[in-house]
Amino acid sequence: MEYMTIQEASQLWGITSRRIQVLCSEGRLDGAVKFGRQWAIPVNAEKPIDARVKSGKYIKTKGADDAE
Repeated sequence: MEYMTIQEASQLWGITSRRIQVLCSEGRLDGAVKFGRQWAIPVNAEKPIDARVKSGKYIKTKGADDAE
């Protein structure tokens, strides 16, 4: 299996290398393997969908308003 570095994935997907490090550490990139301090990402890995909140509105959990 062939691998690419975080920097190569960053250029390919158009996102920052730090964001890719976070995705790897969260286990959101299938097949990503850590060798020491470096991540190896499979060449055929797809860019995951961005699951971060973009609207600025956060989902309230049950019990958050109970303190009022």
